[in-house]
Amino acid sequence: MTMGAFNLDGPRLPPAAKGAARQLVVLLHGYGANGEDLIGLAPYLQQRLPEAAFVAPNAPEPVPGMPFGFQWFSLDGYDPERHRRNPAEAAASSREMARAAVRPAGVIDRFLDRELARWQVAPERLALVGFSQGTMMALHVGLRRAVAPAGILGFSGALLGGDDLKSEIRAKPPVSLIHGDADPVVPVAAMFGAVHGLNAVEVAVEWHVAPGLGHGIDADGIAIGGGFLETALNRAG
Repeated sequence: MTMGAFNLDGPRLPPAAKGAARQLVVLLHGYGANGEDLIGLAPYLQQRLPEAAFVAPNAPEPVPGMPFGFQWFSLDGYDPERHRRNPAEAAASSREMARAAVRPAGVIDRFLDRELARWQVAPERLALVGFSQGTMMALHVGLRRAVAPAGILGFSGALLGGDDLKSEIRAKPPVSLIHGDADPVVPVAAMFGAVHGLNAVEVAVEWHVAPGLGHGIDADGIAIGGGFLETALNRAG
């Protein structure tokens, strides 16, 4: 099966309020993880979003040597330490990842349309949440949707294809980025680069740096992110 024909799937949670969903939150996991990993955020977010349905699809490609790990695109050759020392190499790697993100972005975009139809939720009541590589995909897809999502929440990620964004952007949802300042996998500088890139295309972005946090999500991040999603989705109606 080609990626273009691939149908994503993963764990889902119906609204905590037990009625019909009024909002949809899609969670995109990081490299080497799966939907079960990120759906664990849903019970915390449900406290603020009782009328939201949650879904966390598995990425389309298995990671070689990791039976339960998936990737949105390959990270072969990615070396954060080397990229920190060589900005030119880091920029080249970012461009390569942006090209690699195009195919899975189409798969995600179609999945979002199917899930909105499944839950009978209007496209403007969609929110995207990503972690690491999932944040890269959430930004890539969300900024190019025909109808802007209510918001995009990204943990420990980066903005890919910033050079092309001015010509490709179709939507300008509010964005919240959260990143640990001790992240050894995706350096916190990537978050500041994303803020700069989003500002350049007039996307409203707020950000938070978590002191001492590595490549992960802490309680403060969940609280801040949950507040952002609640505001963004309630604003959407």
